[in-house]
Amino acid sequence: MINHKKVVAVLPAYNAEKTLRQTVQEIPATVDNCILVDDHSTDSTVELAQRLGLQVHVHEQNRGYGGNQKTCYAAALKAGADIVVMLHPDYQYSPRLVEPMASMIAFGIYDMVLGSRILGGDALRGGMPRHKYVANRVLTLIQNVALGAKLSEYHTGFRAYSREMLLSLPLQANSDDFVFDNQLLAQCIYLGARIGEVSCPTRYFPEASSINFRRSTIYGFGVLKTTADCMAARLGLYRKPIFDFPPLQLKLQSFSVSHSFKEVQ
Repeated sequence: MINHKKVVAVLPAYNAEKTLRQTVQEIPATVDNCILVDDHSTDSTVELAQRLGLQVHVHEQNRGYGGNQKTCYAAALKAGADIVVMLHPDYQYSPRLVEPMASMIAFGIYDMVLGSRILGGDALRGGMPRHKYVANRVLTLIQNVALGAKLSEYHTGFRAYSREMLLSLPLQANSDDFVFDNQLLAQCIYLGARIGEVSCPTRYFPEASSINFRRSTIYGFGVLKTTADCMAARLGLYRKPIFDFPPLQLKLQSFSVSHSFKEVQ
């Protein structure tokens, strides 16, 4: 626990056998529970996770990255988590940063914290492919301008959320594919959530997960569509289900955001 708040780490896994042990060994002791959701892996991820003492949920068929996260968050909230940290089990992100990220939420500073690969300026030296770095920067610039935010990146898979943040989002309406992450972040920005960032070292190596060029292109167009949908919801032009929110658990920080949100409910 941190500041009397229960911290749960969720690991969305697919063929993570080679890196899972190293990832789990570096998760701080302040994490109360670790939940791994296996998305129908073809290796021994499930067996290893059970030997490591993780709480394991197994998908009988592959549901995609977003579908995996939906199970992750539902399981964490059911387990009584006050803070949920999503950590990839492929060791691309540093598990040791789970504690500082969770602490920023536990002490009421932020509602959501991102582990940014860009803040430290070492993304390329850490092995991020140049084309992915360029795409990251271009898409981030577009979204910052369009959504009025000032984030260093929108595409990290290392994130921490308060319980209230997750309960305030229509997660089931989001995509089951990779754009799930971007939709969730756009939802948080729309609500006026307090979003923090910490610098996270970049690790790219053969065992780390990575999507191919075709999937990256699909993701990029999905990001642009999410941005357009968010702007349309703000302007009252149309409202997609991903911006149709359930009763809020989150305490909105901005009067103007809170007022406009109540108007569209």
